[in-house]
Amino acid sequence: MTKSKLITSLVLAAFSTLSAGAIAHAASGHDDKTITVFKTPWCGCCQVWVEAMEKAGYIVEVNDMDDLSNIKQQAGVAKDLEACHTAVLGGERKYVLEGHVPLAAVEKLQSEKPAIKGISTPGMPMGSLGMGYDENAQYTVYAFTIDSAVEPTVFYEAGRGK
Repeated sequence: MTKSKLITSLVLAAFSTLSAGAIAHAASGHDDKTITVFKTPWCGCCQVWVEAMEKAGYIVEVNDMDDLSNIKQQAGVAKDLEACHTAVLGGERKYVLEGHVPLAAVEKLQSEKPAIKGISTPGMPMGSLGMGYDENAQYTVYAFTIDSAVEPTVFYEAGRGK
């Protein structure tokens, strides 16, 4: 299998509808704690984010890749929302997590289950999870849909108690 076909297979698997076996697994409450992360092998801050998610009880599968542009495009992440890694949160409903999304925003996403494609912490804000975490750091997490004509909306305000 070529590298391109392998990448496509990984992405399709991450974004596909759950199979009957996976639905049973999701019903057991474990699949909603599974995250598939696509990152570059040399990015230390992404690895810190992965470790923080594991420490919080998530099961994380890491896919190191030299180029994430195809992943971001297939995940529906607009250029202005891009960050250094892209992840897919499993469960009954799959969500894209772009960048250094804080744990509180992931928990909010799971509890509210909004009809969106995912959430993004654009760029690499200092103080975000993986970037010298500081609970008082202020930055915005945006919600986005698969429809690029729909403007992203504020989903969570880190460091502002919202």
